Amino acid sequence: MRVVIAGAHGKIGSRLGRLLVQRGDEVVGIIRDEDHQLDLIAIGVTPVVMDLERSTVDQVADVVADSDALVFVAGAGPGSGKDRKDTVDRGASVLLAEAGERAGVRRFVQISSMGVDSVRDGATPPGQDEVFVAYLRAKLAAEDDLRARDLDWTIMRPGRLTDDPGSGRVRLTPHAEFAPVSRDDVAAVIMALLDSPATTGLVLEMVAGDTPIDEAIAQLVRRG
Repeated sequence: MRVVIAGAHGKIGSRLGRLLVQRGDEVVGIIRDEDHQLDLIAIGVTPVVMDLERSTVDQVADVVADSDALVFVAGAGPGSGKDRKDTVDRGASVLLAEAGERAGVRRFVQISSMGVDSVRDGATPPGQDEVFVAYLRAKLAAEDDLRARDLDWTIMRPGRLTDDPGSGRVRLTPHAEFAPVSRDDVAAVIMALLDSPATTGLVLEMVAGDTPIDEAIAQLVRRG
């Protein structure tokens, strides 16, 4: 499988890239900072330096052509303002999805965030600062854009991310109570979703749990 990861140097993206390479997949990592290239090469990921805030659809389509799947796990990151929440968390995801359509790459896994439904229809969740609200609105807009596209998409919303070692056991469901989840387990679930085309069209929420990852996905597929 050839997989392109947008945000490949991030804490989830690098974990995912390592897992995919370890099992023999070809992985291309889109990164903005050229100084991160050696980090990706060290784990077997082929880096492509590309600023998704400034690239064209054709430029991105050239990178993703002949791939089997795309994963959007990029984000503006801590310390960024409202504007970059929109240009990265929404705009870059929209760009990657459009490039996938143009290049004929149908499988698309998007990492979103729990809590996005709290800002639907212009609502403002109480007690949240304006930058976090902008982040949730950007993630929701990215989801809505992807849902409208003719792609084989799956949207996954993790809970509060931690750097704890992964347990391989999760709660994966259309609706979950907000709780922690390790980045290790998020990466492992993304890989499992890439192997599970029957999860196309699902929006899933993920937190730490008691169910092995493969079984959690199998339960979703059985429910239809």
